[in-house]
Amino acid sequence: MSSLLRLLLTKSAAPGTRNVQRDTVALAMDDGSEVAVVRVRDPRARRLRLSVDERGARLTLPPRASAASGDRFLEQHRDWLQEQLRAHSIDDLVAPLECGVTPALPLRGAMVPLRWEAGRYACVVRDGEGLLFRHTGRGGDDALRRALRDFYESEARADVGAWLPRYLPELPRAPVRIRLRAMSSQWGSLAPDGTLALDLALVLGRPSAFEYVLVHELCHLLYADHSPAFWAEVEARCPDWRNERDWFRVHGRRLKAMLRVLSGPAA
Repeated sequence: MSSLLRLLLTKSAAPGTRNVQRDTVALAMDDGSEVAVVRVRDPRARRLRLSVDERGARLTLPPRASAASGDRFLEQHRDWLQEQLRAHSIDDLVAPLECGVTPALPLRGAMVPLRWEAGRYACVVRDGEGLLFRHTGRGGDDALRRALRDFYESEARADVGAWLPRYLPELPRAPVRIRLRAMSSQWGSLAPDGTLALDLALVLGRPSAFEYVLVHELCHLLYADHSPAFWAEVEARCPDWRNERDWFRVHGRRLKAMLRVLSGPAA
């Protein structure tokens, strides 16, 4: 097996997590609905913080804050929370994956037609101009979401495999391994040990934006910072990088949200 192929096929274990505590509380809204808020007690937190992203609402508490103070904080910011949840809604873009019902899947900047059929195991494959989702009728939604994540990862690795040989000759070394996973805020990262992580949601968007993120992270093999010298290396390889960055500012949050709605949180 070639070193490049091994690099693309290697999956590494997820890094360790901090000692945080999580639970979920329900907040009643003025319209009678309830919003599930993930409550996180984080040792690094210094103050109460309420945030909303593609995953939903999140309340972060420092170690010494009481649950009652968190409840009061939620009540004080209920109107703000409702506005933010409305702004982050993706109901008009994609619905949760439903066996035999979902008619199309996002892939490389387009909605690709999808058909369903029974099979020996759950998987997604190419089917002419569209996609085919084989299912067993067992395992429920979790099995379908795992199959979809596996498909998206194989497609993302195929894209990286097509682009990477173009850039490796001009780099001091290749990444040690490439990981593809759902990322909450970043699109990519390069760890000190040479592990390159890329957001799995990238394969849902336009390919030029995905390639820009790959180039950006590869250039960190030359410069660990974001100095003018670093950006000069990015521009030499991706002259249109500013347009790709602007594209993420407009479409990025919903791209991440679509992946989460369809395939659930990363395993």
